[in-house]
Amino acid sequence: MIEDIELESLINEVYEYYGFDFGSYSRASLKRRVNRIYELDGFTHFEEFLSKVRSDSEYYKHMVDEITVNVTEMFRDPSFYTVIRNQILPLLGSKPFIRLWHAGCSTGEEVYSVAILLKEAGLLHKSLIYATDINAKVLETAKKGIFPLRMMKEYSENYRDSGGKEDFSNYYTANYGIAKFNEELSQKMVFSQHNLVSDTSFNEFDLIFCRNVLIYFDNDLQKRAINLFDESLSMLGFLALGTKETIKYSISQSKYKQVEKEKIWRKIK
Repeated sequence: MIEDIELESLINEVYEYYGFDFGSYSRASLKRRVNRIYELDGFTHFEEFLSKVRSDSEYYKHMVDEITVNVTEMFRDPSFYTVIRNQILPLLGSKPFIRLWHAGCSTGEEVYSVAILLKEAGLLHKSLIYATDINAKVLETAKKGIFPLRMMKEYSENYRDSGGKEDFSNYYTANYGIAKFNEELSQKMVFSQHNLVSDTSFNEFDLIFCRNVLIYFDNDLQKRAINLFDESLSMLGFLALGTKETIKYSISQSKYKQVEKEKIWRKIK
């Protein structure tokens, strides 16, 4: 187990050597994740670990990948997707073109979930989903649209609980223990690396998803991310966060109106 002072040393060294700032990440979450990789990779002395991070850029990338990966699933929190399906997409349907941003998309399960909703609403043909993450490794997985077949039973249940009426297996091809999702969905996705800590806005969006990413950030970084989303959101656009996240302490409440009890806000000013 690494000590708090050692964690601070790692944060400083990574910033100095690679320019990547872990300083605004929640310390408890960061420490837990660093401890995990420290133990998995068989280190017993912190200096040895730090030296490896400093001198081996491939190992540094491996460490960042392990620390920044988020757990995700298709149609996670079905009631959230019910609101997207029944209330948000009908409002966006009148637009000539719909731009969506999935920030912190991880391995892409939720990106494909939204693409399925767009298809069922008859809007996929005029939509584009920008899916970004800091972690290059998970983006490669997301691009492929390949997920373990054993997960499809659970994902199918989530899909039905969110109001899905189709046969979920129509959306993928099963082969050798994997499920590959249809290219019709992935053709409407653009995957790229983006760092919420340091990168700026790159488009204007009608709907932004950033679910269960901000819980890993401290208050200052949460505010920075929310302001970035505010700059990136079109008037009357929607921002969707995770179940434990809020815009409450980050931005003027008068600018946004919450949609029902879900963590979805509409920009009204």
